[in-house]
Amino acid sequence: MGGTITVRGYVGTAVLAFAALIAVWLLIRALNLAPVLFLPGPIEVLDRLGRLAADGTLWSDISVSVWRIIVGFVLATVIAVPMGILIGTYRFAEALIEPFIDFVRYMPVVGFVPLTIVWIGIDDTQKFAIVFIGTFFQEVLLIMDNVKRVPLDLVNIGRTLGMRDGAILARIVAPSAAPGIWDTLRISLGWAWTWVVLAELVAATSGLGYRINLAPRYFETDIIIGYLIVLGILGLVTDQTMKALGRLFFRWADR
Repeated sequence: MGGTITVRGYVGTAVLAFAALIAVWLLIRALNLAPVLFLPGPIEVLDRLGRLAADGTLWSDISVSVWRIIVGFVLATVIAVPMGILIGTYRFAEALIEPFIDFVRYMPVVGFVPLTIVWIGIDDTQKFAIVFIGTFFQEVLLIMDNVKRVPLDLVNIGRTLGMRDGAILARIVAPSAAPGIWDTLRISLGWAWTWVVLAELVAATSGLGYRINLAPRYFETDIIIGYLIVLGILGLVTDQTMKALGRLFFRWADR
């Protein structure tokens, strides 16, 4: 179901979709359907991004935000993966941990921004905390579901062969759930981009979100649109990289 498409066809279709979007944007500007202040054209946006790249501002903002994502996301993942596997495997652990995780994940991350500023301050640690809070609780529950989807027949075969719990976990459950867990990490990494920008919109002095928040003071909508495009490109690159690595790491999985 859904049909098939070659890699060349997939890339070509995606490029056409982006080209159509840019064409509509250019047409709006050519017909002057919106004031330049509200919607600058793609050429003006690219020109502004080029100047910010030339003076180093763009690269500095990207490197700061990427660093914050890496630290917050890695911290969340290092704890979430074993915890998700644990509560996906043992009912007692699920009863002990899952309701609490489920409770916290419904608390909006936005509400934690002022709270973490009071608790931690406005340095990088507060940004790490927001990325952590925004990804950790979702990761745990999704990984738990990944583990629960491991066919019970495989586990029963392991028990029939006399394998202990540790061996079943390491040789059956983990390899079977790994492709799903990888996809969970790929999706939650996308959320991390959102949360780091949110953290940088408030009480920050650097980063992509800080620059987006600063731009309206000087009516620099070209910077806002340009940085949103940069965020989209960075997210697309990381997502496609994770997909490619997933296909490389998990050749046995039906993806």
